[in-house]
Amino acid sequence: MATNQTYRSIHVFVVTAFQIIVSACAPTDAPQPTIAPTSLSQVPAVRFNYRYEADVPPPTETAKASAEERNAAVQSDFDQNRAQEVLDKTFASANGKRIAALYHRLGDLPSEFRLDMYGDDGKLLHKMTADLMAVHFPDTIRWSPDSESLAFVAMIRGVQNEPEVSGTPPDLSTPANTASNVDPEANAGDANANTLAAPTPAAPTGILTFRTEQIYISNADGSSVKSVTQTDGLIYFYYAWAPDSSALVALASTQREWQFLQFRAETNGEIFVPVGRPRIVEKNGRERRLDDGLSAVHPVWSPDSTKIGCAFDTQIRVYDAGGTSPTQAAIPLRNQLLISSQAYDREQQQKLNADQTPESNANVQVSTLPDEKSLVSFNPIVTLAWPEDSTLYFQTAFVKRMKKEIDSVTSFPRWHRLIFTPQATTNR
Repeated sequence: MATNQTYRSIHVFVVTAFQIIVSACAPTDAPQPTIAPTSLSQVPAVRFNYRYEADVPPPTETAKASAEERNAAVQSDFDQNRAQEVLDKTFASANGKRIAALYHRLGDLPSEFRLDMYGDDGKLLHKMTADLMAVHFPDTIRWSPDSESLAFVAMIRGVQNEPEVSGTPPDLSTPANTASNVDPEANAGDANANTLAAPTPAAPTGILTFRTEQIYISNADGSSVKSVTQTDGLIYFYYAWAPDSSALVALASTQREWQFLQFRAETNGEIFVPVGRPRIVEKNGRERRLDDGLSAVHPVWSPDSTKIGCAFDTQIRVYDAGGTSPTQAAIPLRNQLLISSQAYDREQQQKLNADQTPESNANVQVSTLPDEKSLVSFNPIVTLAWPEDSTLYFQTAFVKRMKKEIDSVTSFPRWHRLIFTPQATTNR
């Protein structure tokens, strides 16, 4: 009896084990349900599908309000209270409540500037740059889209020259100033205004400065100026805010690379165009280099602030801006550009030969890649624009920038675009 029970137990164990093995070895290639992302922001860059469209209309640029070169209220303050300082330009925040004033003192080097922050009423709020700081690349000064931060580039100030006094001071005893038609009450009012004018605050101290150009940011009122990059030896020459104001994308070059390219451009009579490596710079100072490749094309943010696009010759690379394991996708476009350039050149040639009947380029079958030396419209990428999450525009052109403007050339500018779609993922 005990033997029968033992055999029965063994039989049950064997059957159960067999069922477990069979279920484990069951085929798993059955169709799995797919998950369709609701937006491209949920898709890593490495999982982007793309479609190339050649020779499309240029992207429509968002109309921007024409900014004043110099705010009138700020200019008035400089005229009345800051005679030894010259206002160069003003930068108004998007909400119009704050105005950054770029200026220089008599004796400052030509390429070095200072920054102060004003309110929309023309009253000085904060002096932003220390006396030993020099603002460089003034054209790159940018307010964050939310108007909460201002970004600029600065470094240690060079040797200052002594202010030069040009001309002779006006003689207050001349008839022009003592004429009987001068209203004494008006003069008294001006004298009182000058007497009651508040003295210009002292420049801030204790701001860390470097021997090469670094990126600084401040609060909306011009306070709490700090360097968000601190790599002495790197020159940060371009940057752009993310649409959500969370971070900056920047281009940086080593000082040696900068000097070499600058010398070569000077030797060839060309306008110096810097190249750099793209990187993300967060407001807390954390920095991540995106690529080792050098590029002169300014990187762009996707409208949802989750991706960054960069261009290297005939290749576009897309990077994840955040995440614990960010990815990147390289999109080589050389072959597509060669084929579309061949079609473009053929079309232009047909337009020139009016006596010939134009043929549709769509009917021309390409069996081999054309020789790039025979295509005048085959050129590298020079500009990027990302107006929509799913559409990245890029322009190709031949650009030659010379110091003699008559020798500068920009030819065959053509716009193309990439249409992005997400790769579906399976729900396992």
